[in-house]
Amino acid sequence: MHTQQTRRTTLLAALVLLTVAAGWGSTFFMIKDLLDRVPTLDFLAVRFTIASLVLVLVAPRALARLSPVVRRHAVVLGVLYGLAQILQTAGLAHTPASISGFVTGLYVVFTPLLAAAILRTRIPPITWAAVALATVGLGVLALNGFSIGYGELITLVSAVLYALHIVGLGAWSTAQDAVGMTILQIIVIAVVCTSATVHDGIVLPDRTDDWLSVLYMAVAVGAAGLLGQTWAQAHLPPTRSAIIMSMEPVFASSFAVWLGGEDLTTRLVLGGGMVLVAMLTVELAPRRVVEGEVPHIAV
Repeated sequence: MHTQQTRRTTLLAALVLLTVAAGWGSTFFMIKDLLDRVPTLDFLAVRFTIASLVLVLVAPRALARLSPVVRRHAVVLGVLYGLAQILQTAGLAHTPASISGFVTGLYVVFTPLLAAAILRTRIPPITWAAVALATVGLGVLALNGFSIGYGELITLVSAVLYALHIVGLGAWSTAQDAVGMTILQIIVIAVVCTSATVHDGIVLPDRTDDWLSVLYMAVAVGAAGLLGQTWAQAHLPPTRSAIIMSMEPVFASSFAVWLGGEDLTTRLVLGGGMVLVAMLTVELAPRRVVEGEVPHIAV
């Protein structure tokens, strides 16, 4: 009975992460339009400030229930995520969006490497095969020629930071602390992003449509998305989580076709299909073959 309940919980966690990836993917064409009028760092500062205020209003006592150790973990995770956001968006100014999406998606490779190094997690061959397939799929989906420059390098650093965030959540998050950890993480992200741009003032959106986009990305994708990720990763190993979240660019391309008027290409079908197969591989294979137990470490 306990095993059946655990399987249901892990399946729900996987579905939550897949929904989170879909939410992230839905924002790409919105952000591309919004950044024509609002600077990137200003947008991030406003987005995460709104997200943190909403969460504090919804669950004002969740922060107080966190232990000092959990608070320290949440602060570390928030700094990692905030720096990753800044580097990713800074890199986007120097590299095409498709290349940026591919390089950022390399967290699917860095996550098992870091999990093995930091958590001493054994990564089975079938999981490495899924990681390789997802990486090739991301390349097919995004790349049309590739060179290494400043933009690619700092985006690569952001991918490492995202992977560290995924590994940290896998080791530190618990279901009972998910709300409080999410709130503190988003507060820290807001502080990091605001600190990076406040020196020259913050430009606010001046159109109703832009505010609606920001609110959607702050509340539905930012606050609810990180809450879903924090809760789900209390029940899933980091590498499995990363492979599921690698569906984000697939969703982004799909939304671009559906809502953005872009063409459905062979590369989208082939690359997206490879990432989907990689995700299904780790979801449908027997758990004992795919993953070991994720240790929760205290730092």
